[in-house]
Amino acid sequence: MPKFSSLVVLWLLSVGAIAQAQPPNTVTRESTTTATVDRIERSSRVVTLRGDGNVFHTVYVEPTIKAFDDLKVGDVVTVRYTESVIVAVRPNAKPTEVQDTTEAARKAGNENVVQQQKVVVTIEEIDPQRLSVTYRTQDDRKIRHAVIDKKLLDGIRAGDRVEVTLTTARAVSIERGRR
Repeated sequence: MPKFSSLVVLWLLSVGAIAQAQPPNTVTRESTTTATVDRIERSSRVVTLRGDGNVFHTVYVEPTIKAFDDLKVGDVVTVRYTESVIVAVRPNAKPTEVQDTTEAARKAGNENVVQQQKVVVTIEEIDPQRLSVTYRTQDDRKIRHAVIDKKLLDGIRAGDRVEVTLTTARAVSIERGRR
């Protein structure tokens, strides 16, 4: 699976951030992507999709979704899937690389988790007027990213260490599509 460290962090920070004094905030949302089927694992009902720029995305497909049975490698499909994001301020945490925590999530009882990734970054700057955040990664890269909702910036300050967890769970629907 390709390494998406900056892509994951960018998306995760655009989805959620919480105040230091509050417990972690969980945001579950439905997303849609149109991509090419790259690999199909029939026994586990997992489909790997290749999107623009060779970005790969893997989703579990519920047995109730009959379109899975007709999929072939190379098909272009539009997939709706659920994702969960947990964001928490972690004052004493050290910045980390993106870590794959999929197996730990499965062992904790959620065997339908396709992929789970976790990262800690340091918030450098917040611009509430432009709805953007600048953060520093573990390897000292400075990245600026837009934030989709102003309330996601509440309670977050420059210097905060933020732990972000992204969990991709399952496909809600699959339709044949065209690019």
